[in-house]
Amino acid sequence: MSSTSRILCPLALVTFLALLSLLTLVGHGAEFIFAVVIPYLAITFFFAGFVYRVLRWAQSPVPFNIPTTCGQEVSLDWIKSDKIESPTDNWAVAGRMLLEIFLFRSLFRNSSMQQAGEHRLIYGGSRWLWLGGLAFHWSLLIILIRHLRFFTEPVFQPSIWISTIDGVLQLALPALFITDFIILIAVSYLLVRRLTSIRIRYISLASDYLALFLILAVVISGILMRSVFKIDLVAVKELAISVITFRPVVPAGIGLPFYIHLLLVCTLIAYFPFSKMMHAAGILLSPTRNLKNDSRRVMHINPWNRPVRVHTYAEYEDEFRQPMIKAGIPIETNNAPAEQ
Repeated sequence: MSSTSRILCPLALVTFLALLSLLTLVGHGAEFIFAVVIPYLAITFFFAGFVYRVLRWAQSPVPFNIPTTCGQEVSLDWIKSDKIESPTDNWAVAGRMLLEIFLFRSLFRNSSMQQAGEHRLIYGGSRWLWLGGLAFHWSLLIILIRHLRFFTEPVFQPSIWISTIDGVLQLALPALFITDFIILIAVSYLLVRRLTSIRIRYISLASDYLALFLILAVVISGILMRSVFKIDLVAVKELAISVITFRPVVPAGIGLPFYIHLLLVCTLIAYFPFSKMMHAAGILLSPTRNLKNDSRRVMHINPWNRPVRVHTYAEYEDEFRQPMIKAGIPIETNNAPAEQ
């Protein structure tokens, strides 16, 4: 698949999904499929795929102690060790994981390299990528917490607090949320970076663009649904509560913009476990991050090292002795029988 096809095919698929929501205009039966059946299927695919991927990763053998480090290990008394970059106990590993999960520490440093002079390499970080990734993930988390108000009755209190803080710049009604624009800018930057960088575009797959186009479509449809195409939020909450309590009821008059947004969200949820977005769970099972760097102090025993029946060279010679002699290949063992 050419570079252009890897971009246009995911874009065409996302456009088709948005247009597919026009079927809700046919009647109440189509609305029930889009509002109830598709969300149930998306959640089923999400949990089934999530559990499957996690179990597969958990069963993967780790025969060697392979933590990624870029700091001094605890080895010499006169050199200060780096507890975060080279963790040697569980608390240091936990601190390293927390910094990686919540602050993306590895992106801030040692993620780029350039040559300075003939024999010198300079390592640096991808600061803009780090900032874009951090803005996107934290904005997404805040938006997800905000959306909990549609699924809880009484409303989840932290959702109210976060919505109040997030909508502090209330320039119009309804309130304009800061994270809506932050996530839009962040996703746009990640997409433009992938499109404009020759090196990144060369290694990008269609699945990479599909995830970005889906997220961008979800964000844009959500902003338009809230600020331009007004929908009945009371009816949306009624639908959400009925679906999660397994007593689905589709209120009338929710509107086409909501179904476009919902179908895109359901597609993203169903696709999540089968895409690179699954790194959200994979980071916790990564042996390069969750292992201690104590290989000089503790012997790492491979628990998957089952007994293997080996075929020694002496046994190999015994098996192929006559063909080897006829071919003029030297025989090393002394118990060679006389040639007939």
